[in-house]
Amino acid sequence: MSTPHPYQIHVPGLKLKAIRDRVEAYQWFPAPVGVPDWQLGMSTPVLKDLQTYWLEEFDWRAAETKLNQYPQYIAEIDGLAIHFLHVIGEANGKRPLLITHGWPGSILEFYDTIGPLAFPSEHGGKAEDAFDLIIPSLPGYGFSGKPAAPLGQRATAKLWNTLMQEVLGYDTYLAQGGDWGGMVTSWLGFDHGTVNGKGGCDAIHLNMISLRPTPATPQNQDEIDWLTQTQVAMQMEGSYLMQQATKPQTLAMSLMDSPMGTAAWILEKFHTWSDLKNGDLLSVYTRDQLLTNVMIYLVNDAIATSVWYYAAFFAEGGAALPEGERCETPTGFANYPGEPVYKPAPRSWCERAYNITYWSEMPRGGHFAAMEQPDLFVQDVRTWARTLA
Repeated sequence: MSTPHPYQIHVPGLKLKAIRDRVEAYQWFPAPVGVPDWQLGMSTPVLKDLQTYWLEEFDWRAAETKLNQYPQYIAEIDGLAIHFLHVIGEANGKRPLLITHGWPGSILEFYDTIGPLAFPSEHGGKAEDAFDLIIPSLPGYGFSGKPAAPLGQRATAKLWNTLMQEVLGYDTYLAQGGDWGGMVTSWLGFDHGTVNGKGGCDAIHLNMISLRPTPATPQNQDEIDWLTQTQVAMQMEGSYLMQQATKPQTLAMSLMDSPMGTAAWILEKFHTWSDLKNGDLLSVYTRDQLLTNVMIYLVNDAIATSVWYYAAFFAEGGAALPEGERCETPTGFANYPGEPVYKPAPRSWCERAYNITYWSEMPRGGHFAAMEQPDLFVQDVRTWARTLA
């Protein structure tokens, strides 16, 4: 384990040129005629628009400047280089909050929330609501190192606990996450919670419920209906998960060869999983946000190891808890209504897997909550944290 050393993002010009050349050389093929846009996957007109913007207006150096505006570090933990932001705000080291992204996201998801969470008095809030923020790149994602073989969410939680306690010296901390970040955060609560009699994770906040009770048997009609709806949703939208969980290397070989293919694979999920106005991807995100997130995968050659993360999930045993056990760490949950695929189970089901102490029904927002609705995200995290005092 190493002492963290400061890190600044700077991608070599030759790498940027290689990506640009392949974006420019992409060979288009006919889109299906008479089929509604997005019905069969990535929209051809939207991707053509983004290709034009990518080539003519997108500025990676400006994106780097934005990404570098907050302090970031690299630390070696169990032989793996872990990249993370560490923003010591008005909390002055006394209220650490660990925030974890998922796939196909990145640390960029949280950039519009960092100022209000770390320096609330500068953003119309109160200083007592401030956090220290620790925002790592998942193993194999972004600017973190790449594991030699698939490494899963429970193993990541162990790395994160080491990061917080041994590398950064926080005896206790709070944690938040959605998507894979929700799974990592759930395992932090289960394996590394202070309820287990030692330092670690005091409480967790999720915007995606991950762990499942054992036995996973519905106990009322609401739970039966939810299971049915979930099965239908996964039939319609879960093919990506099965591909990435069972044959990720085949997919990786294709995506690693094509920046445009990687963009399509990622951006289709941003369209499908977000709470959009009239199905318009640009009603919630800017082109710069979308392309910066895609580029974080491309400049690091990280799309391959990012999809390995799904195979690792099943190799670790999935989301089922030991029979009769639950995550006893106090758990908050924010239910964003625009979450289309991973809608939460009824609270009765969730309470068999988690010690739910806070539950909020959000007015809008979807899977990428912090990026879609940063103000609502900040407000909810603050409200949840106040309940812990």
